[in-house]
Amino acid sequence: MADFDLPDIDSDHQITGANCYTSPHYDDRPNHEQPSLLVIHNISLPPGEYGNSYIHDLFMGTLDCSAHPYFEQLVGLRVSAHCVIDRQGQLAQYVPFDKRAWHAGVSSYQGRNRCNDFAIGIELEGTDNGGFTSSQYQRLIAVTKAIMKRYPTISLGRIVGHNDIAPNRKTDPGPSFDWGYYRSQLAL
Repeated sequence: MADFDLPDIDSDHQITGANCYTSPHYDDRPNHEQPSLLVIHNISLPPGEYGNSYIHDLFMGTLDCSAHPYFEQLVGLRVSAHCVIDRQGQLAQYVPFDKRAWHAGVSSYQGRNRCNDFAIGIELEGTDNGGFTSSQYQRLIAVTKAIMKRYPTISLGRIVGHNDIAPNRKTDPGPSFDWGYYRSQLAL
């Protein structure tokens, strides 16, 4: 199991220890709102396949949609997340935390729509039922602690799955995500 040091978030809202990229798929948060919700997602492209560049390409707007039949449904899709954690626990950041990444889509949290306006999105490379690696959990825990320190309005009660904010549309991070373990480690 990997053991990741607690990273910092700098004045540009970038996290230390990440490979940083600039996705074209983001914009300013309305009224420069500070993040107050953390949304956990999963992604793999094509579904169930790992260790390729397709997630990176999707978030950078460079995915060759002719490379796999599954990608035909992604033509024209403009999407991003703030961070991605791959199966080895490597961290990539695509959008600064003070900006609005396009990860939640049509969504609502506690009666407020448009969760992208006030949420940070973290993608874990994986599937709903495939399980996640120890390295991913350790990195996610370290990143979450740094986010909670930098943005104190994000508390344990304001960390949700994509399925929680878009329940009729999304199922991730899925039943294989160990919420009990994750939350218990955040409380330490």
